[in-house]
Amino acid sequence: MVVGVDGSAHSGTALEAAVAEADRRGVRLEIVHGRPWGGRGQGLCRGPRPYHTAQAVLRQAAARAEELRPGLRVSTSLVDRPAGSVLVRRGHDAALTVVGTRGHGGVTGTLLRSVSLRLAAHSPCPLLVVRGGAAAHPARGRVLLGLRSGADTEAAAFAFAEAGRRGVPLTVLHVWTRRTGGSPGCATAGFTERARAEQGVPVNAVARLRTDQRVVATDIETVRGRATDVLVGATADADLVVVAAHRRPGRTGMRLGPVARVLLHHAQCPVVVVPVPAPGRR
Repeated sequence: MVVGVDGSAHSGTALEAAVAEADRRGVRLEIVHGRPWGGRGQGLCRGPRPYHTAQAVLRQAAARAEELRPGLRVSTSLVDRPAGSVLVRRGHDAALTVVGTRGHGGVTGTLLRSVSLRLAAHSPCPLLVVRGGAAAHPARGRVLLGLRSGADTEAAAFAFAEAGRRGVPLTVLHVWTRRTGGSPGCATAGFTERARAEQGVPVNAVARLRTDQRVVATDIETVRGRATDVLVGATADADLVVVAAHRRPGRTGMRLGPVARVLLHHAQCPVVVVPVPAPGRR
């Protein structure tokens, strides 16, 4: 498991979440401090002061991890490369990558100013983005899965396992939007048929998970509406929300799907974005 830190209070909150996640899984935690955003070409080792400051950030983070979970296996990495690219590379061998953000509406810190969105669009492993301070995330006793379709198998499996590790129920929330058009009679019949089919999406996803995962209390909800609005509202009662990334190519590289992007900015709990394998790699 990998967590990015930069010495800010918000990366400290991410560290606390990462320590808890590593402890639940019984895995080693790697604490990474990438190159500061001090300007183009300004490497971490260009002078003793930035280098020593970065070393101190890692020492303090490791000490905090030991304080939170004595005996947890922890390693630190000070890397003379931009934090975002470092965390993407580390993600190839990680079960989870963790970063923090300022809270509603933006990101902050030398590490976190733009890293969370870039990671969400490129991370090869699930990404946990912790928003705001620890006080902003009281325990609510459930994990929320935002399920777009039956193809979100990796996100569903992650949410199911996470609820089991935490010992809390899982709420599977599927949101769909009615498409208008056609004659009134056909539209009514089509709506009824569509509604019945949409009801089956989360039911079938949960049925598949229950055959090969630990027993988890599961609530299933199917709602017609705008996915971003419904999911953001539902995060008010969740400890964690899990969604699939649904990336697509853009002019400057891969772009994150709209639902995940909105949740990263406005969710009222930490967000896990799970990558969707390319066709043929499932």
